[in-house]
Amino acid sequence: MIQKWFNQKRRKELNGATAAVIRYDADKDKAPVIVAHGKGAVAQKIIELAKENDVPLQEDSSLVETLIDMDLGDNIPPQLYSVIAEILLMLEEMETEQG
Repeated sequence: MIQKWFNQKRRKELNGATAAVIRYDADKDKAPVIVAHGKGAVAQKIIELAKENDVPLQEDSSLVETLIDMDLGDNIPPQLYSVIAEILLMLEEMETEQG
């Protein structure tokens, strides 16, 4: 039996950052939509732009790996709704605290 150990921190050091961006507008979207994703330099640019525009970041390596395998414009599948809902609730709480 071959065992593989995945060290997320080491993989990030070797491959660079990975990032995915979702959009959810309750008035327009049936479900959250993937609007950007990338690895390495593209991910760094996504993260940089998010920070410059005060867009909150959530770090979840297993979620981002799933999202990065999806096509841009795809709706988030129902299997991920609970995870995405937690993130959206966190964002709502942050907006309430700031406002």
